[in-house]
Amino acid sequence: MATNIGIMDSAYFVGRSEILAWINSTLQLNLSKVEEASSGAVHCQLLDAAHPGMVPMHKVNFDAKNEYDMIQNYKVLQDVFNKLKITKHIEVSKLVKGRPLDNLEFMQWMKRYCDSVNSGLHHNYNPVERREVCKGGRETTKKSSQSQASTKGSAAPRPQSSHNARRNDVSTASNPATQAPKAAKPSSAGSPAYDEQITELKLSVDSLEKERDFYFAKLRDIEILCQIPEIENSPVVAAIQKILYATDDDGTAVAEAQAMLSGGQKEVGQLSPIAEASEEKSSSETQKRKNVVNLDFDAAGIKNLSPRQKLSDVSDVHCSGSPLMTY
Repeated sequence: MATNIGIMDSAYFVGRSEILAWINSTLQLNLSKVEEASSGAVHCQLLDAAHPGMVPMHKVNFDAKNEYDMIQNYKVLQDVFNKLKITKHIEVSKLVKGRPLDNLEFMQWMKRYCDSVNSGLHHNYNPVERREVCKGGRETTKKSSQSQASTKGSAAPRPQSSHNARRNDVSTASNPATQAPKAAKPSSAGSPAYDEQITELKLSVDSLEKERDFYFAKLRDIEILCQIPEIENSPVVAAIQKILYATDDDGTAVAEAQAMLSGGQKEVGQLSPIAEASEEKSSSETQKRKNVVNLDFDAAGIKNLSPRQKLSDVSDVHCSGSPLMTY
């Protein structure tokens, strides 16, 4: 089952015309745009064709026009996904907007999944009969049949009698001045080509917007990270913010950021007041330890002196004028 396929899978390179032909042939519809299936009803019936009887078609609304009714169709689709243990995430908020690229990507996935079930063969499936139990299903079938009939009627050229043809040829030959304006008129047959170009441009714009939103979200995450109080005053964060908030695109922001980093490294090389204080503290502690050792040594020496030597030392202290020995 193609429940999880990567974005670079061949399924996402299937063209729009092939997707539309697959939908119309499977469900006997006449869709001209992929986004016409944004209501979710078409997706439900495609899944019903792949798994007959699994989709409660009486809950599907082919006449859904607002987002609330469309969301109800996607709820039905999600319930069937859960029953079949399909882990595909449905981005309902994007699909109901009718954006061509989002609907095309999801329909490409639907085609890949339906093709993986019984090799895409739907034996004895009657899409018209299954659609009749849906709300708006009969109207959808009538519209599709009418549009198919009108398309066939417009595509078939009407036979022209030889008498009318000769009369038109004579009138054209006798009045050549009217021939040039008629030739200059644009043909209405080129409108499908224009529609296809417009759709391709819309897909391109949607793709660029998604890419823009992706990179903007990355930059926003970096900005939030730089605002953490523990690191916001560091040179590296200042350099990153310099590049983030630069308004000119002349490359000076990168050079200034590099200068800020090099200046910060020089400051790190120098001793900070905290480091100097710690060194002074360590030196004073070392001196204290030395004094304690000397006192211990002097005390031990005094214990080893004889009484006569102790008296001589006391006399030396008295002679030296110590305040402790005054009377």
